[in-house]
Amino acid sequence: MAAGGGGSPSIVEYFGGEDGYRCGYCKNESGNLSHGMWAHSMTVQDYQDLIDRGWRRSGKYVYKPIMNQTCCPQYTIRCQALRFQTSKSHKKVLKKMLKFISKGDVSKVVSEEEPMDSHIEDVVPSDFAYKSESQVSQTELTPLNEDHAEGVENDDKDKVETKEEVNVKKVESGSLQIPVDKDAAGPGEPSHSSKAVHAPPKPGKGADLSKPPCRKAKDIRKERKLQKLLQNQMGTLEGSPLQAGQQALLSQNSKTPTNQPKSIEDFIFVSLPDDAPHKLEVRLVPVSFEDPQFKSSFNQSATLFAKYQMAIHKDTPSECGENEAENPPNGPECGYGSFHQQYWLDGKIIAVGVIDILPYCVSSVYLYYDPDYSFLSLGVYSALREIAFTRKLHEKAPDLCFYYMGFYIHSCPKMRYKGQYRPSDLLCPETYVWTPIEQCLPLLELSKYSRFNQDTKAVDEGRVKELGRVRVLHKRTIMPYSVYKKRRKGPSDEASVQQYASLVGQTCSERMLLFRS
Repeated sequence: MAAGGGGSPSIVEYFGGEDGYRCGYCKNESGNLSHGMWAHSMTVQDYQDLIDRGWRRSGKYVYKPIMNQTCCPQYTIRCQALRFQTSKSHKKVLKKMLKFISKGDVSKVVSEEEPMDSHIEDVVPSDFAYKSESQVSQTELTPLNEDHAEGVENDDKDKVETKEEVNVKKVESGSLQIPVDKDAAGPGEPSHSSKAVHAPPKPGKGADLSKPPCRKAKDIRKERKLQKLLQNQMGTLEGSPLQAGQQALLSQNSKTPTNQPKSIEDFIFVSLPDDAPHKLEVRLVPVSFEDPQFKSSFNQSATLFAKYQMAIHKDTPSECGENEAENPPNGPECGYGSFHQQYWLDGKIIAVGVIDILPYCVSSVYLYYDPDYSFLSLGVYSALREIAFTRKLHEKAPDLCFYYMGFYIHSCPKMRYKGQYRPSDLLCPETYVWTPIEQCLPLLELSKYSRFNQDTKAVDEGRVKELGRVRVLHKRTIMPYSVYKKRRKGPSDEASVQQYASLVGQTCSERMLLFRS
């Protein structure tokens, strides 16, 4: 992604609403509907604002589900990383990895309580020919002459814009070309639903909330042993008082120790024995062939991707066939942009998490891993590592405090696992405000499409108010739509531009360049 604080602006081609295509969740042959656009370049700030309006990317293709029409509505979900607490199933995955690394313990039994072993991105259309490469000639996107751009800006009597220069950098071959996963469960992966409210448990299922929480048997045995020891010592002394220190110690030990919940970091960054049979290292690598680590590991990473796609998603070998980071002074040390988190086990890459580091979040794009290591629940493990990574980045970039997991799909039981990363919020599809997931689930039980903002008077605050201010790139020249509209020959395209602007919002429509041929 290009520099968000300056440099090249985002340049997009809007395609409008796509014809229905096959849904990867309910298998409806034409029920999945979305809007789409091709991003020739994209700044991190623009993409941050777009995903906060329900967009997601698959490579350079950026899409937004038509929520009230698509068969399986896809709600943007984010986890509040700073407040995240590991669940019981998450701890099982972390402990399993720790046992494997420190002791070589291999447990291939997947617990029924374990969430689906995947957090990869959601289904998007992948069969449109024009999405695989740009149909705009490079000459149409070459840098502008400043005087030429200035002359156009002066044509608009209603708006004064500063001179700008479009500097479109050629994208590295292969950048942002990794396709998005179908997000379907792999073989043997159980599905789990998130409960909306604390309903009374069914007979034989769940905990009785009217009773005190269960305690571990070892804690009860320890307490009984200490109480017995205390009674024996008191009986032996027969009135001869214990020393104050001994009595205080026994009294303290007789109390059940309070179990402080462990954080992700407590599991991940624990000290390992010197003779540990395995070594796991996670490397953050910018997606750029100019980076030596990315370049040197590209072949191994690409081979792993092909192996994953063919084994998990049954792709053929022919089907397995990014952008520059930016480093603002107040951002994380690694900068913003697209990165690979490579999981190296004993000198070999076993998994790669594709992530976008944005101004306010770490966004999970894709994960692929070696199927031989699926017993380690690498989907869940990598998601937890990425949450921990988000918390680490927050130390240097205070605004960066969320972990975006793509889309939450309540109508598909196998896709509800993302709701187990708490606390988390869902994006209202009409007003684009974040709502705690606990408030959304009862609504989704009633209807697969729902407006989460219960204020009936609330509207989209980022909606388009002035269509004439939308920025357009036409014949290698930047101009506001009000000028382009006067110059355009042929039928009006105002309806298409209006739809585009309403979907990206006023802020992005004034910052990004909408390509018009």
